[in-house]
Amino acid sequence: MAATFKLELVSPERIVLTADDAEQVQLPGVDGDFAVLAGHAPVISLLRPGVLDIALASGKRRVFVKGGFVEVDPTHVTVLVETAVDASELNAERVAAERRAAEAELAEAKDDDARAMAQSALESLKAFG
Repeated sequence: MAATFKLELVSPERIVLTADDAEQVQLPGVDGDFAVLAGHAPVISLLRPGVLDIALASGKRRVFVKGGFVEVDPTHVTVLVETAVDASELNAERVAAERRAAEAELAEAKDDDARAMAQSALESLKAFG
């Protein structure tokens, strides 16, 4: 059995996931994707819209997130995001709504950072249809 750590994924609306058996989480950092395993060095990073790939001892989960940040220490990872939608909840209607929102954000973007964030959301949503 792989070493595990505590993972908390929180949005303003709810606690999306709390798990004591996380083995790995792949995160969409603003400077590129990165993975966290138990014992990871402490880090704080901004997140861009994208997909969290979570490996738990009890199974795998995928969650689409919009912006936020992550705080990592060797035994605990806390992910705070604007929006979090479990892949199982991303039906065609929800994906279309998220795409429309991202396209509107892209059209209204006033700087390169805002454009990059909206573009990242659009690219990530392609994985869901």
